[in-house]
Amino acid sequence: MNQNNNKDKGFSLELNAEVARGTYSNLAVISHSQSEFIVDFATMLPGMPKPDITNRIVMTPENAVRLAMALHDNIMKYQREFGEIKLPGQPEAPQQQEEPQSGDTFDLSKMGPFGGNNLS
Repeated sequence: MNQNNNKDKGFSLELNAEVARGTYSNLAVISHSQSEFIVDFATMLPGMPKPDITNRIVMTPENAVRLAMALHDNIMKYQREFGEIKLPGQPEAPQQQEEPQSGDTFDLSKMGPFGGNNLS
């Protein structure tokens, strides 16, 4: 078993071998109710009649926003290191926006569609 200590946050995470292998997903379907966001991760491969949902994550609206902010932060860091992520069929992106500072908020609608769902 691996153990990842995060002393800055005051907690530690334990990652068992099965979870550490991960699960591939190339499709996410997001739905919500008043009290939960549900993210179904699926794999769609050639020759398969329909995608298989491999994982379902259920979270509160507050944690969904935290996840969106963490993803945005990590995408910005990735693009600074490896270059812009280009999506097929998408128009050229405007100049890279300044990364939000800790505690700042940003307009999710400016991030564009994810998996066919618009977050605005």
